[in-house]
Amino acid sequence: MTTQPSFVNPVLLQELSESFRLHNQIPSDLYTRFRIKRGLRNADGTGVLVGASRLGNVHGYILNEGEREPIEGRLTYRGYNVYDLIHGLEQEDRFGFEEVGYLLMCGALPTRRQLDEFQRSIGLERALPDNFTEDMIMRAPSRDIMNKLAGATLALYSYDPNPDETTVENIMRQGISLMAKFPVIISHAYQAKRRYFDGDSMFLHVPDPDRSTAENILHLVRPNGKYSDDEAKLLDRCLILHAEHGGGNNSSFTVRVTSSSGTDTYSAIAAAVSALKGPRHGGANLRVVRQFEEMKENISDWTDEGAVADYLCKILDGEAGDGSGLIYGMGHAIYTLSDPRAVALKKAARPLAESKGFSREMDLIELVEKLTPAIFAEKKGSDKPMCANVDMYSGLVYKMLGLPKSLYTPLFATARIVGWMAHRLEEVTTGGKIIRPAYKPLCKSVVYKNLDERG
Repeated sequence: MTTQPSFVNPVLLQELSESFRLHNQIPSDLYTRFRIKRGLRNADGTGVLVGASRLGNVHGYILNEGEREPIEGRLTYRGYNVYDLIHGLEQEDRFGFEEVGYLLMCGALPTRRQLDEFQRSIGLERALPDNFTEDMIMRAPSRDIMNKLAGATLALYSYDPNPDETTVENIMRQGISLMAKFPVIISHAYQAKRRYFDGDSMFLHVPDPDRSTAENILHLVRPNGKYSDDEAKLLDRCLILHAEHGGGNNSSFTVRVTSSSGTDTYSAIAAAVSALKGPRHGGANLRVVRQFEEMKENISDWTDEGAVADYLCKILDGEAGDGSGLIYGMGHAIYTLSDPRAVALKKAARPLAESKGFSREMDLIELVEKLTPAIFAEKKGSDKPMCANVDMYSGLVYKMLGLPKSLYTPLFATARIVGWMAHRLEEVTTGGKIIRPAYKPLCKSVVYKNLDERG
């Protein structure tokens, strides 16, 4: 795979960049002076209230006389505690991602008849359009699957007989189709990456309309297409835990913003995919994986609490890790005492870790989770509660399932598509106005000069 060379003069680039830096300085004190809420966050870290939603609730603290009071984290989908949803599925030994998708997009849990029809529709919609893989994925493979997923999502607009209509029925139809096709797109994009960037063989399996989303992912990605029921059920639980996380997270808010303009579904979802790719959002799971790989290389005894603690101190001091001073996988903007997604994933991952020989790695992750809060408090002089977030355990789960790192964030997108579609439906039907926040203008009036007078 060859890339297009750049013909932009490097000297010109340097000059343009220096000019930008010179004319775009914004002193940090201006944000305080003008009470600008950077990142749409209040001074106490809470989000600026910009809308209402019936979809999900991310609950990590309560306000007691203006002060944050930490509580165990709680995540609800349409009022249902995510723990209860997963427990119910485990009792009946069923796959549940499709059912959660129905709940989020439609508003209530389905009856058996409704679920059967919903799953049947998803199965029939899994196949990509004729020659789509060849024309839209293979002809321009990407080293990053998230970029290809965004591009392929936009390309699906051209194959939709009614792409622009924003009725509930039409958006629902498009949502079911995207929910069905995302696993196929990311698996085919991964195979193209293997062939053109990694020099490996490519295996293109046909999606099975009778299998669940989790089963299809493992079937499509693995060379032999085989998997165990336990593996598929664990992946199913990952998809459920990533399906929705409130309207304030970056990618869901992106769906809200773009949908408020009246744009089509494919444009709104492609924008959300692009937002999720960022390392401050969905791409954070890869940073956790890289950090633990480095720890395992530099700590001889992973069970030695002192050695692990010393290394965590080095990370916080910027002497280890990527130099950012951050321990990835720890801390969350809302959750304080616990992230329910991390709690549920840790519980589900432990049996597989023991059966697949990953117990030592799981023990190391749990040790980091145990030691970090106290070390962080001592180093930073902070009494802010800190818990492990979902990224702490999702990477290990994907590793145990034999899934490549390049698919970690695309799998997040494959789960979150149902939440995105639910937010799009809600914004289109209840939003009412285009989302348009304000920015403080800082430019002063300048007298125009003719070209030859500019020096």
